[in-house]
Amino acid sequence: MTTVEPLALDPKQVHALQGITTATLTTVLLKKGLRNVWMRGAAPLSNAETRVVGRAFTLRFVPAREDLATPESWSSPISTRSAIEAMPAGCIAIVDAMGVTDAGIFGDILCARMRQRQVAALVTDGVVRDCAGVRATGLPVWCAGVAAPPSVAGLTFVGWQQPIGCGGVAVFPNDVIVTDADGAVVIPQALLDAVVAAAIEQEQLESWILSEVERGAVLPGLYPPDENNRARYAAWRAKNGAAD
Repeated sequence: MTTVEPLALDPKQVHALQGITTATLTTVLLKKGLRNVWMRGAAPLSNAETRVVGRAFTLRFVPAREDLATPESWSSPISTRSAIEAMPAGCIAIVDAMGVTDAGIFGDILCARMRQRQVAALVTDGVVRDCAGVRATGLPVWCAGVAAPPSVAGLTFVGWQQPIGCGGVAVFPNDVIVTDADGAVVIPQALLDAVVAAAIEQEQLESWILSEVERGAVLPGLYPPDENNRARYAAWRAKNGAAD
C-alpha cells in the first residue's frame, strides 16, 4: 500500500485558523471557486467541542465483504489499529465511512490510543460506538452519530493516507482541516496561505460590520459594504491597528 507521508503544519497558521470560524472559511473558499468543502454528517459528538486545526490524516472504508470484514481483520497489517500507530501528533483523522450509520468505526479503546498519540481530532461521515467511553477519552470527535455494532458489521477497512471522500467532500492527505460547532471544513493544501490571509481579513471586516449592526446600522450598503462603508472600515482598521 502506497501512502503519503504526513507533513507538519506551521504553528503560526494553526494559531491564525483557531481564530477563524468554519462559516468564514466556507465563504472565503467560495470566493475562490470551491463550493464543496463542508463535510456532510460530521457534527460534534459533544456540545463542548472547541475549534480544532490540523493536517488531514485520511482513512478509508469500503462496503463490508464477508471474507474480509471479520473480527480477525483487526489483527491485519492493514487495519485501523495499524493506521492509528502511523498518525502523527497534531493531525486530524478524517475517516471515509461512506455515510454508513449502523456500524461504529471507532470505540473507546481506539480513541484512547489516538488521544495518547496526541491526535487532534477525529472526523467522519460515519458513526462511533462506546459513546460514553469515547467522550471520556477527551478526543474531540465530529461524526454522524453512534451505533453499537462494530465496523465489520457493515464496512471493510482498506487503507490510510490516500485520497478519500468524507461527507461528500474530496480530502487528500495533508489538506488542512478546521472544525468547530458548525462542522468540519477542508482547505486544500495548495491554497492554505491565500485562504488564511483572506480569512483573517474577512473576520476583521465582519467584526466591524457586527459592531455597526449593534449600534443600529441598517444592512443595505453595510453587508456587503458599499464604497462608503468600505472607506469607513479602512479608516477604522488604520485607527485600530488591525493586522494586514
